[in-house]
Amino acid sequence: MSLSRREFLNVLAIASASGMALDAPAALAATGGGKLYELPRFGNVHFMHFTDCHAQLLPIYFREPSVNLGVAGAMGKTPHLVGEHLLRQAGLRPGSREAHAFSYLDFDKAAATYGKVGGFAHLATLIKRVRTTRPGVLLLDGGDTWQGSGTALWTQGQDMVDACLELGVDVMTAHWEMTLGDKRVKQIVDRDFKGKVEFLAQNIKTQDFGDPVFAPYTLKQMNGVPVAVIGQAFPYTPIANPRYLVPDWSFGIQEDNMQKMVDEVRAKGAKVVVLLSHNGMDVDLKMASRVRGIDAILGGHTHDGVPAPVIVANPGGKTLVTNAGSNSKFLGVLDFDVQGGQIRDFRYKLMPVFANLLPADPKMAALITKIRAPFDAKLHEKLATTQGTLYRRGNFNGSFDQLIVDALMDVKGAEIAFSPGFRWGTSLLPGSSIELEHVLDQTATTYSYTTLTDLSGETLKTVMEDVADNLFNPDPYYQQGGDMVRVGGMTYAIDPNARMGSRIQDMRLGGKPIEAGKTYKVAAWAPVAEGARGEMVWDVVATWLRDQKVVAPRKLNVPRVIGMDGNPGTGA
Repeated sequence: MSLSRREFLNVLAIASASGMALDAPAALAATGGGKLYELPRFGNVHFMHFTDCHAQLLPIYFREPSVNLGVAGAMGKTPHLVGEHLLRQAGLRPGSREAHAFSYLDFDKAAATYGKVGGFAHLATLIKRVRTTRPGVLLLDGGDTWQGSGTALWTQGQDMVDACLELGVDVMTAHWEMTLGDKRVKQIVDRDFKGKVEFLAQNIKTQDFGDPVFAPYTLKQMNGVPVAVIGQAFPYTPIANPRYLVPDWSFGIQEDNMQKMVDEVRAKGAKVVVLLSHNGMDVDLKMASRVRGIDAILGGHTHDGVPAPVIVANPGGKTLVTNAGSNSKFLGVLDFDVQGGQIRDFRYKLMPVFANLLPADPKMAALITKIRAPFDAKLHEKLATTQGTLYRRGNFNGSFDQLIVDALMDVKGAEIAFSPGFRWGTSLLPGSSIELEHVLDQTATTYSYTTLTDLSGETLKTVMEDVADNLFNPDPYYQQGGDMVRVGGMTYAIDPNARMGSRIQDMRLGGKPIEAGKTYKVAAWAPVAEGARGEMVWDVVATWLRDQKVVAPRKLNVPRVIGMDGNPGTGA
């Protein structure tokens, strides 16, 4: 695909829709969202995309990160822009509805003004609207769909499978789905999805003979144009999550095989090739620069809400790279105008799903009520009230993460606590009740066991360095995890630009340096090793909250960050 400079600038202008005023919610609601959801038909090849909903069926609050650092070649580039830096690049007006959707700025005030986001019933309404103007449009699910809530855990993902079938998903790839175990994943794909949803992953193969476990791609005819969708599951599933849950499958980026798949679908006549990816945006950007023939990458995993595509040059032309946020909060719509077998132009819009602007779809709302009914009383148990905002997103810590490590240290009698740098989890506003459902939104995995271990100072340093390299390795292909592990009790400094093994510095407990040969009592949860067992973390946190009754604003334990002054990936 090729675009002139003029076409490129025109596309950016179209993609960066103007914001709405803070005092306009009533008027917008009356008009169904006003210009926010105006999307005139364009072209003849159409895709809708959502990703990383993490099993959130109901509208929620969700605070975007104030820290998303880019290092090396990623510094100051999408997606490593937060707050005002992101708004300036996207052309969004501070204080507008879209500024709230894409940034953390004035979160409490804006959330109270604009209301909750997401919810499958509201997403369904928006999807149906788009379908009326785009014949043949495909709905793509980028994965991390069957995990992230209490009901998804207790139904082994069946709640989300049923909801996605009602939503009309056409194609899907995966990541956290694999933590339900290989047998459960295959059961859903072979039974529930058969003839309805195509589950794609070019990079999942059998360990023994390297045979494909799932179809690598699908070919479709859309309005007379042959199109292909290739699937890319999260490459590092057996590292970031327990290997024992998928013992017979291999993953990996498999760039060479990706090129083969692109060449294969092109040879079969595809005029538009889209990659449905769960690589994470930095990995997608690198892949786009190296693999020829992909017209667009609709990406997920890193939860980046990116208002406009990044256009990446490669030896075969140009590739659009997008990422559609998380928590059912956004719907991306990509249109191509294909004439004479060539892409002439495109349009892309990432639309926030505001629950008070989009009426709930009756059929989806009824299904959600039915799904949740057996669990309602348990989910709505009030554990405590929060005086401060609770959220998770950010490279180093969030207030809900801080609550978890505080609870682990208190209940387990630990000196130090670790909580994984997961990116999923909903937010709560000050004065809200903390219900069991909200704790499960942060902790519901199939392996959320708590542990209490004596670890040496040397081991602590090794663990911290390993996680830091997963996040800050200058080569995106070596970024294998989520955000930095959240730490309770111990303070430290970090230099993201340092070489591996030298990023973590000045580790202290109670103001005293951590000693390499001394042991420390460390609480943690979500071990990836097979055989680990312990009390589930949501039970530990719920016990602590019931005792607290009222939770004061959390004081974040964040590292002293070295060498990041002026980095546009950090805000307040």
